Amino acid sequence: MTAVLTRRPGLARIRATGSPLHVICLGLVALVVLAALLAPWVAPYDPNAVDLGNALAGPSAAHLLGVDAAGRDTLSRLLLGASTSLLGPLGVVVFSTVAGIAVGMAAAWRGGWLDSVLSRSTELVFAFPGMLLAILIISIYGEGLLAPVIALAVAYLPYVSRLTRSLVLAEQARPYVSAYRVQGHSAVQICLRHILPNIAPVVLAQSTINFGYALMDLAGLSFLGLGVPALTPDWGRMVFDGQTAIQYGYPLSAILPCVFIVLTVVAFNVVGERWADRVARRDR
Repeated sequence: MTAVLTRRPGLARIRATGSPLHVICLGLVALVVLAALLAPWVAPYDPNAVDLGNALAGPSAAHLLGVDAAGRDTLSRLLLGASTSLLGPLGVVVFSTVAGIAVGMAAAWRGGWLDSVLSRSTELVFAFPGMLLAILIISIYGEGLLAPVIALAVAYLPYVSRLTRSLVLAEQARPYVSAYRVQGHSAVQICLRHILPNIAPVVLAQSTINFGYALMDLAGLSFLGLGVPALTPDWGRMVFDGQTAIQYGYPLSAILPCVFIVLTVVAFNVVGERWADRVARRDR
């Protein structure tokens, strides 16, 4: 008698809901990503072009969003800053998701002492704040994007690994996993070819939420002067540079990147949470 192998719908079967808020947030995410990709071609000025004679000038036909305290075009820096502001969180999410899936799958599949060691290790990481770890690493290796990305990726890894572990444990109890075992499939084949596609929607939903949090954390580090170098266009760095303008009554160069950060974080969080809700309703 041939075993009938059934698999739950994968990523292709998950459709986004059509609520107005979700549609708006999807549109915002698409616009920010498009701005990051097209910024080098659509930015009207060099983001680092200094014009001290025109410093803190308000919006005009030449500079639609005005200029900052160094005379740099605010619109150009916002557009070019989108790529830097999204690249860092992308690195955090990719590393933490890939490593978290590997750790979670190994802990759930092997069990025993390996599960105990990996679980206790992730709990230790939970106890250490990610921002503090990032500041510690930056103090050793200096400013830049790589150090905080690695630090935050390590801090976010436990969220993905614990979620993956619980999902894999649930999948192991399903008949199709037992059937593949009887047919002689290896643990790697079962995990990567069959279990991973089934848990991918939930893990990716969590990763989308993590993206928003990572963007906020990296912007906070740049605001503290600990992130990207001074001349690199970045939303968090723009807020840091705009503090001087606020003191002189010209807050626009600092307020606009704050608005971009908040809207982008909210948009990614709403998309991720709605996706997670959709997956949860499907599994009921």
